[in-house]
Amino acid sequence: MPLAVYILGLSVFALGTSEFMLSGLLPPIADDMGVSIPRAGLLISAFAIGMVVGAPLLAVATLRLPRKTTLVALISLFGLGQVAGALAPTYEILFASRVVSALACAGFWAVGAAVAIAMVPFGARARAMAVMIGGLSIANVLGVPAGAFLGEHLGWRSAFWAVGIASAIALVGVVTRIPHIPVPTEKPQLRRELAIYRDRQVWLSVAVTALAAGGIFCAFSYLAPLLTDVAGLDDGWVPSVLGLFGLGALAGTAVGGRVADAHLFGVLLSGISASTVLLAALAIFADGAAVTIALTFLLGFSAFYTAPALNARMFNVAGVAPTLAGATTTAAFNIGNTGGPWLGGTVIDADFGFASTAWAGAAMSVLALGLVAVSLRLHGRSRVVTGSESAALEARV
Repeated sequence: MPLAVYILGLSVFALGTSEFMLSGLLPPIADDMGVSIPRAGLLISAFAIGMVVGAPLLAVATLRLPRKTTLVALISLFGLGQVAGALAPTYEILFASRVVSALACAGFWAVGAAVAIAMVPFGARARAMAVMIGGLSIANVLGVPAGAFLGEHLGWRSAFWAVGIASAIALVGVVTRIPHIPVPTEKPQLRRELAIYRDRQVWLSVAVTALAAGGIFCAFSYLAPLLTDVAGLDDGWVPSVLGLFGLGALAGTAVGGRVADAHLFGVLLSGISASTVLLAALAIFADGAAVTIALTFLLGFSAFYTAPALNARMFNVAGVAPTLAGATTTAAFNIGNTGGPWLGGTVIDADFGFASTAWAGAAMSVLALGLVAVSLRLHGRSRVVTGSESAALEARV
């Protein structure tokens, strides 16, 4: 695996820490800003919305720009967004800083994923994406618990400053280690790139990714209050439990990345099925501290075990447009990251309790599982290898 792919994974660590750390900071942010926890949870959705909009928008805007220059500009803008969040005097300004940071994060993900895919052979795509997703896993193991720890002892703003510093370190890595990738001699044509959206398998992949991610984040976004208010744990337990989710995510990414290249649909079916069962179990046993902690670890595993396959599937069905494929996957994940917290906040506001977020997440996962079955059935009917899909690889389930 090229060194540059690992540098991209390290950069994603900073991006992922900022994206996920609010799950452990919602109570102090809500108290400081004078808003409810569900409204503070909208900051998670704000980031996700920014990524949904920013991924395809920035993919198109930077289509003909040098890849390295684009990555440098985007990680720099992201770092500035963290500083703005740390200094935000009001909820509205903090909300805006999250959207700006998300736009930069989305663009980096889309371009970075295309760069990573371009540097490896077809049969190693899931492993390359697993390295980048591994940055998210490490963010959950180290970054998110560290953010929660800083939030508890030094205030939630210190977590934003820490991510700003991590972004500066990532910038150095991109500048010094990512090779110059020239713009193709044949300039990309937007019309041809957009043609991927005529493929129903692309839209099925979008829907599966959004629902699978949404199911997890419907519950994960409100994990801190679930642990303290339902499971009865002290606030000091929250960083450690978040770290367990990250350890599960790291293990899941490593296993899923290796298996998905050979058994893509098998990973999708088994991973999403496991997430469904685990979410239902979390809803039932949320008042048991030990069971809740164990389920949190297993949810991290199942969610990130599936992630490399979700990414690789999109690149396989939209291979003629790698940058838009990366952007579309990023947008799909964050449609789920938007809808999941929103649905979770809705059931909490309806007085169903924090544990109900896991039931809602399980329902989203069931829908995702059904669409995977539809996609597999359509895939099985088609034995023609087109320019956007290689059946030779994906036929092995």
